[in-house]
Amino acid sequence: MTAPTAPQTVSLDLGDLHGSLSDPLLDAMTFLNEVTTRYPGAVSFAPGRPYEGFFEPEDVTAYLEAFLDHLAARGLGRDAIRTVLFQYGPTKGVIADLVARTLANDEGLAVPPEALVLTVGAQEGMLLTLRALCAGPDDVVLVSSPCYVGVTGAARLLDLTTVPVPEGADGGPDPEAVRAAARAVRADGRRPRALYVVPDFANPSGTSMPVAARTRLLETAAEEGLLIIEDNPYGFFARDPGERPTLKALDRHRQVVYLGSFAKTCFPGARLGYVVADQEVTGPDGRRTLLADQLAKLKSMTTVNTPALSQAVIGGMLLTHDCRLRAANAPATAHYAAGMATLLAELDRHFPAAERARLGLSWNVPEGGFFAVLEVPFAADDAAMERCARDHGVLWTPMAPFYPAGGGERRLRLSISSVTAGQIEDGVAKLAGFVRAEAGRSGAGADAR
Repeated sequence: MTAPTAPQTVSLDLGDLHGSLSDPLLDAMTFLNEVTTRYPGAVSFAPGRPYEGFFEPEDVTAYLEAFLDHLAARGLGRDAIRTVLFQYGPTKGVIADLVARTLANDEGLAVPPEALVLTVGAQEGMLLTLRALCAGPDDVVLVSSPCYVGVTGAARLLDLTTVPVPEGADGGPDPEAVRAAARAVRADGRRPRALYVVPDFANPSGTSMPVAARTRLLETAAEEGLLIIEDNPYGFFARDPGERPTLKALDRHRQVVYLGSFAKTCFPGARLGYVVADQEVTGPDGRRTLLADQLAKLKSMTTVNTPALSQAVIGGMLLTHDCRLRAANAPATAHYAAGMATLLAELDRHFPAAERARLGLSWNVPEGGFFAVLEVPFAADDAAMERCARDHGVLWTPMAPFYPAGGGERRLRLSISSVTAGQIEDGVAKLAGFVRAEAGRSGAGADAR
């Protein structure tokens, strides 16, 4: 009789797993986190997280108490409050009314609470929206280029095709390029379904779209039958919010699905975002629902519902500030604006115009937000970033992963969101030393010397 074979330890072949796991896009963020860990003493212009000086642990308890008081004032007894906090809750969330009030106060958006879905961060909102809108392999999502990697990564996980649309001179996707991309997709026998865009202080470019460009983009999208997925995590930090209304505020035809987040305006650890999806959906029986209801169906099969404790804390924060986050965030807005001004001034100081011209060095001048982009005379790749961290003590983010179809190889992103003015000054001085050293290695500017 043959002896039984000893069981072998299971070993999986990466080629047998989903293709996204072999995508360099996913490796790029992992590498950045690893480098940050290896060089903890480096000045870091890499992360886009908020400045922690605005967070106080005791505020969490105060906000939770404020929300409990709110529930009691609505007539809920102890048992009902216990259920709200401790049980599985409504898939669309428990603070939609407070978020709707905040959007009305801060953005001039008249949003019915039933058109909102509270999500586990804006990232879940992207996944749900893309999954709902794209019915099959011929549906294509247009994305601005450069583009936030979260949406291209989400599309990759869902096996969806994205087509990049370059930014225009004013910032944001160029409307004529959007039109050309949509028509090229149709000519290829596929359906351009939606356009993803971050109109305010975009990640990674830091650009913002003027009102005229927003209007043209809405008109172009309507003419081409495109929905717009507007992602707005940074718009609250505008110096004058009245100057540039959101695309959703300008939307007269329900063509914009709006993604919001409390990560930057409240705190990231709550992992709370939301989707405004007020589009009507007609079923085969003629019954009409909202797109938000359809997103809730998908959510019920993913995260089931968004944690009630996170909603309670953020709800309490909204109540504490009378559902007016712009006013509540005024100190943070001033802090980030000052940080950006310091960054730009230090770049000017360390790189005089004559040297910039000789090296072929340039940067954009964002009006606010977290990010600026530096164009350098060498490959700003992972290896260069590690040399910079190791030899000069400063970190940044390569831009190439933000270009879905390639590009950005000589660009790097600088974030001022989590550093102080002193760190910015120190970091730019160190960065200047690195740029000059790399330019010498590559021979940049040699012809002009």
